[in-house]
Amino acid sequence: MTLRLAIAGAEGRMGAALIRAAHASADARVVGATERPGSAALGQDAGVLAGLHKPLGVTVLASCADAAANADAWIDFTTPDATIAALKALKGVRAAIIGTTGFNTAEHQDVIRTAAQRFAVVRSGNFSLGVAMLAALTRIAAARLGPDWDIEITEAHHRHKVDAPSGTALMLGEAAAQGRAAPLERLELPARDGVTGPRPSGGIGFSVIRGGGIVGEHDVAFAAEREVLRLSHQALDRAVFADGALEAARWAVNQPPGLYAMDDVLGLKA
Repeated sequence: MTLRLAIAGAEGRMGAALIRAAHASADARVVGATERPGSAALGQDAGVLAGLHKPLGVTVLASCADAAANADAWIDFTTPDATIAALKALKGVRAAIIGTTGFNTAEHQDVIRTAAQRFAVVRSGNFSLGVAMLAALTRIAAARLGPDWDIEITEAHHRHKVDAPSGTALMLGEAAAQGRAAPLERLELPARDGVTGPRPSGGIGFSVIRGGGIVGEHDVAFAAEREVLRLSHQALDRAVFADGALEAARWAVNQPPGLYAMDDVLGLKA
């Protein structure tokens, strides 16, 4: 069966990477693509926009519903407001793969949960298969190592990234908090600046680096008095996120409506 995909944000870095990955795949085909209203990409061929050697015959549209009219799955790595609008508009798809980060309102969460009652939604701060494994290992380490082991999550991304900490860093923080059987809101340490005093026991800290063209680097350090354990992942090419999103779409179109994560896709649920 050919997996029919509609890609949001065709002009963006991830949108273009998703189009290229689908085109290179033997079992996927792009049937729709969108860009924001007013974009110069509207009306262009999605394949040409993504740098393919020949047109795909898929015109970039502003309407999410129209772009996804013949799609099995919607893949969205755009902005919170754009993704929320798309989830409200989508009809007929069997799955939505959401790589957008920065959802920070109760309304955002409500819309995502409502959409998951109509079709399968796979939401993740990072679709790299390696990062999914990193999160699983982080959860295990946090569960096995006691509160005397301080947890510090460091992430680095390109200068254009607008949210911090990254969705991936927060996902790793959630994994660590799950390992310690407590909500991240209770364990997360505030950003450090000035005289902060001693570090409280059992907390989870975050450090952020922004610069150049860094694709994505994440490091989880477990620091005790006499030793330090580090778990890390480095993305070398944005295509790893597109490959993981396609893998999630292949899995999700065969699932009942619900809200899923990459742990579900890869069978890593504890």
